[in-house]
Amino acid sequence: MISIVVISKDERGLDATLGAVQEQAAALGRPAETVVVDASEGRLDDIRDRHPAVRWIAFTRPAGVAVSIPHQRNAGVAAARGDVIVFTDAGCDPADGWLAALVAPLDAGESVAAGVALTADGRGIYDRHVREGATEEYLPECPTITMAFTRAAFDAVGGFDEAFQYGSDIDFSWRLVDAGYRIRAVPGAVVSHDWGDVSRQVRRGYRYGRARARLYRKHRSRLAGALRSDPMVLVYPVFLLGLPLTLRYRLYPALLLIPAWRNRADGPVRVLADHLAFGAGVLREVVRR
Repeated sequence: MISIVVISKDERGLDATLGAVQEQAAALGRPAETVVVDASEGRLDDIRDRHPAVRWIAFTRPAGVAVSIPHQRNAGVAAARGDVIVFTDAGCDPADGWLAALVAPLDAGESVAAGVALTADGRGIYDRHVREGATEEYLPECPTITMAFTRAAFDAVGGFDEAFQYGSDIDFSWRLVDAGYRIRAVPGAVVSHDWGDVSRQVRRGYRYGRARARLYRKHRSRLAGALRSDPMVLVYPVFLLGLPLTLRYRLYPALLLIPAWRNRADGPVRVLADHLAFGAGVLREVVRR
């Protein structure tokens, strides 16, 4: 049995996502269920009522917890009846054949699989990199926006770390890899999502920067290879720390022309805004500690 788990909080796009997900689940010709773990405190009850076949869990955020994403993920898996768990996000629009493609590797003996997440208009700042990464047979990490795994793999690593606010999905995938599981890339399992305007992207970049710093604090052995595999987590914080040098070296900010040129096809201004916000988030987390 396949359990499709969607976590939600005030996402009106959940309505369309559930419609598409249930349609694809019915087309599989095998037992499947959809589980929503909703922290909206009743504000999405009209969507719940439009999808009576969905098992709806009204989630109450634990006391003292500001962001309950990993708690909701764990609650969703705990409530799921299937041996195969599929995650996607509220507001996602799965392409035709998304679900069948995503679970096919697990039917063939894999334990973890991840698809491709693109922006709704196809012009996101990371779309090109996502497509390039999907050409690899196995991935070093993945988010849960289009991911499938066996319950045995989930249990082997202890689920999602509830100490995280953001980044618990990357931590989960890192622990899977460290435990010997491989994340099979599935370029045919595509979902699209509206990530919002530049302002929303910058705020997201800052949160992800903080999360990345926490990830490396937990997984210290990975830090040694970060400059090669994850340069943003080091380069942009160092650049921001060096901004006072502008008082003496006026061309110091011109260093940003290098990443601007390299990302010219993705919109250099919005890419730099996102990366600088990410670097600021890393610094904020480091200073906080």
